Amino acid sequence: MKQKMAKKLACIAFAGMMLPMAAQAADADLQLKVDKLTQEVNDLKGSVQRVQDKSLSKWLSIGGSYRFRMDNLHGETAGYTDAMATFANAQNTMQSGFFNSSNVYYYDALGNPVLATSLTTPSASSVWQGYIGQMMTFSDNMNKVKTVSQAGQFLTDNANMLGAIKNYAVEVPASKPKNETLYTSKFDLDLHAKATQDVTVNVKLDMYKTFGSQDDNATTGSYFSDRVGAFDGTLGHVPSTGLLNVDRAYATWSNIAEQPVWFSVGRRPSSNGAPTNLKLNNERPGNGGTPALLVDYAFDGMTIGWAPDIEPLPGAYAKVCYGRGFDSGFKTSTNTVKDTDMLGVALIPVDTDPLRVWLQWNRGFNIFDFPVMSDSTFGNTAPSTNLGSIDWYGAGAMTTLKDIGPGKLNFFADFGMSITHPNDNVSAQAGFMGLGTGAFFAPEAPSDKTGYAAYAGVRYDLPSKTKLGFEYNHGSKDWITFAPASDDMWTSKVGTRGNVYEGYVIQELDLKPISSYFSKTFFKVGYQYYDFQYTGSNNWVGAPVKISSIQSTDMLLLAPVKTAQDIYATFEVKF
Repeated sequence: MKQKMAKKLACIAFAGMMLPMAAQAADADLQLKVDKLTQEVNDLKGSVQRVQDKSLSKWLSIGGSYRFRMDNLHGETAGYTDAMATFANAQNTMQSGFFNSSNVYYYDALGNPVLATSLTTPSASSVWQGYIGQMMTFSDNMNKVKTVSQAGQFLTDNANMLGAIKNYAVEVPASKPKNETLYTSKFDLDLHAKATQDVTVNVKLDMYKTFGSQDDNATTGSYFSDRVGAFDGTLGHVPSTGLLNVDRAYATWSNIAEQPVWFSVGRRPSSNGAPTNLKLNNERPGNGGTPALLVDYAFDGMTIGWAPDIEPLPGAYAKVCYGRGFDSGFKTSTNTVKDTDMLGVALIPVDTDPLRVWLQWNRGFNIFDFPVMSDSTFGNTAPSTNLGSIDWYGAGAMTTLKDIGPGKLNFFADFGMSITHPNDNVSAQAGFMGLGTGAFFAPEAPSDKTGYAAYAGVRYDLPSKTKLGFEYNHGSKDWITFAPASDDMWTSKVGTRGNVYEGYVIQELDLKPISSYFSKTFFKVGYQYYDFQYTGSNNWVGAPVKISSIQSTDMLLLAPVKTAQDIYATFEVKF
């Protein structure tokens, strides 16, 4: 009995000893589970944080604008002879005469008119073959002309043919062209992405079209060279189609070697620069912009810049820019046209909210005669020769004065100079004209030409979000700029050889911005008046002609516009 009792007491004692150990084991297992769960929660928090850090709002910003615009356009031209229509009329009339008359003229190898007394004397086929052969030879030889001396020889050898062609001159009387209700839509989509540390990518997509049209025929005409059709440098800046085109797409690497140096490459932000931001109601362009008086063109190129911290010169920076205006492709025995490039140096000694000052030099190399265009006023065109180079110099400033009466006053002044350096080449498709030299079929020896321009304006901003603006610009006889992408309907006003006056009123709606701090909605009403003094505004091919001296027999490629007016109104949303 005693032995059984001892065994029981031993079992109880052992159990008593084991219970704390079991409890401790259970507690340890539970702690492991808690620790594991805590780690999983922390990992989940980290994943959520990483997802948040990579959310769209952290690395991608989206903005843009929409604009509806209505223009009422009126112009006045001088009487002249249309060069292209004259050549077409000569060919069509002679061809029509051959088929519809028993007495026709054709031209022999020297360009002399020969009377065919009947369709069988000589035979019809001989007359036809002679006519076609002479016209083809004339055209082929004309297209082979590349230099001033070759052009002079061609004109001498074909004097009779040219004399006969002039008999079919198409004289265009003075007229008053107009488009009373031109409606357009313009949409921009801006994307700004932070790719890696110190590297960003900027993209701007544009759509700009005329109501009821999927081409640029509604806004083009035979008036100004920068509006005869859309081409690479103006795509998205003049009305064309409803397609989204890439206006800007470039990558920027900043803080290189931990210095205030940046490098940027791609389709450049080289349009709508200062001081046009006032009229467009945009924010000031950053250090990627260009002075609009000298350059308003969608370039592909690259920039390297430096922004040192100089206390007496707040915001100062400098940059060197390179752009390609035309790539000529593979060089062959039949393609000797060179690439067209531009080099620019910008010095901005001050860039602050109250004051911005800029100095600029650009040089265009191997300037082409015609850009690549499809279905333009002149049909399908492409560069056929290089005419020389152009230097541009510019200096300007814009400032803001606060508390001027109830509002603040913005004003600017900009000055430009262009110097052409033509080579001995002439453009056959432009009637043997060179870089700023020669009239149609009247080539002249190359010589440098210097032009000047001035551009000034003010905008007064009232507390009611009403903005009143006025601008004036003047260009001299030989002034040439590179600004076909400017936001003007008749022609780029800063390239005018004459005077342009413009007034406008902007009324912003007092609505709370939602999509961004800079979001706004506004109406704008404006008026432009062009007073042209010389031909060739926004055109570097051919010599300028004083418009008041033009005769109806003067052969020109484009209609000489004396005056032009544009009353416009817009409804715009920037987001």
